[in-house]
Amino acid sequence: MTKSIARNSEQRGFTLVEVMVALLIIALSLTGIAVTMSGMLNNATALRERTYASWIAQNKIIEIRASGAIPETGETSGEVDFANSEWAWRSVISETGIENFYRIDVSVSWPDAEGEIRTVTGFAGEPVAPGQANRIWIAGAGQRGGNPGATN
Repeated sequence: MTKSIARNSEQRGFTLVEVMVALLIIALSLTGIAVTMSGMLNNATALRERTYASWIAQNKIIEIRASGAIPETGETSGEVDFANSEWAWRSVISETGIENFYRIDVSVSWPDAEGEIRTVTGFAGEPVAPGQANRIWIAGAGQRGGNPGATN
């Protein structure tokens, strides 16, 4: 009878040390998961902000192109409400060295913030009749004596 009591006492369960080690491993694992999830949330938020900023900048470039007028060189800025948030934008229109063809740089940030979230560059030129741009391109290539896509 003493042999069966001895066997049962050896098989009763975990010691306090084993339980504490298991809890420590679980706590460290959960901490690692929480840190990873926090990083993923921060990355998702930053990606959303950059995406919205790109859309705002592209919208400003399209507004300038859609006006149908030759843009004036210089800098303009403003604020816009987009996706339930206030955003600040700044556009810089500069000459490219090609007559009636302009570069448009639009930067988007948070209002009163120093850094920019996103800058998008576009181009606008004097409106021409449909198909006219291709004829100008081909004529220019003929004057250079090469293919329209070739660079000399």
